[in-house]
Amino acid sequence: MSSHVRTSLALAAALLAGALPLSAEAAAPQVKTQAPGYYRMMLGDFEVTALNDGTVDLPMDKLLTGAKPGQVARALQHAYLGVPLETSVNGYLINTGSKLVLVDTGAASLFGPTLGKLLGHLKAAGYQPEQVDEIYITHLHGDHVGGLLSEGKPAFPNAVVRIDQREADHWLSEANMAKAPEAAQGGFKGAMMSIKPYQEAGRFKPFEGSVQGVELVPGVRAVSTYGHTPGHTVYVAESKGQKLAIWGDLMHVAAVQFPDPSVTIQFDSDSKAARPQREKAYADAAKHGYYVGVAHVAFPGIGRLRADGKGYIWVPTNYSSKP
Repeated sequence: MSSHVRTSLALAAALLAGALPLSAEAAAPQVKTQAPGYYRMMLGDFEVTALNDGTVDLPMDKLLTGAKPGQVARALQHAYLGVPLETSVNGYLINTGSKLVLVDTGAASLFGPTLGKLLGHLKAAGYQPEQVDEIYITHLHGDHVGGLLSEGKPAFPNAVVRIDQREADHWLSEANMAKAPEAAQGGFKGAMMSIKPYQEAGRFKPFEGSVQGVELVPGVRAVSTYGHTPGHTVYVAESKGQKLAIWGDLMHVAAVQFPDPSVTIQFDSDSKAARPQREKAYADAAKHGYYVGVAHVAFPGIGRLRADGKGYIWVPTNYSSKP
């Protein structure tokens, strides 16, 4: 028997015995999940971790105000976006070396089923909620304060919650809630529910706001930026000459409001006051070149601004894999 015949017989026997595959394996199934939503950078000696709470689709063509007809749609199309706009909800964790500070907590169950991921992403980033010392809330809208609770209990059992006294006085007032339109009363209820367990535990400590800034822990201060809400606050972290201003909701839509800071949004309590706060923040960030962190700019929401005529260009932070 020739060697060619022997080889053919051996292959046939192997196939019959199942030793060799009869056909190629099927393609691997698509996973269809995203990576954990955290991004880490150093700010001098501080470690800053951006935490994503998820995204939510918003009809920005209807929510943005003060724009010219068609302006929002054109700006979004120019950025290869559309409506509804998939909008990030971001929080920021600052490790100063002596304190672990969380700025905003996401929505948890207060604002749509696609949010509520911040707590899980904090854990994925290597931290535990029990380690958080202080929580600073930019304002008491549900997508910033809802994450204080997890399954009805404090999500951060050892943290002190801090917010501008003016913001607390507005949203935690039963009288103000009673005067508000019925559609707006849910915002009051969400804020009260989120803050109540921390109040009862003696771990809710509002502060008197200041446009000059109030230092809450060494290297982190609160700066009053009233307008979006009655006590809206920006938190500024500084270390070794580097600076990050966490803007909260000074702005919402990068593709529209960076080129045209005059555009406002229906979520503002006082749009006439919110607009100059935004314009002032833009100008200062562009002039001095420091980092800003924004709640609703595409995750991680950290970047710098560069002036461009009457508007600004958003320059996202350069990705780094260095610790």
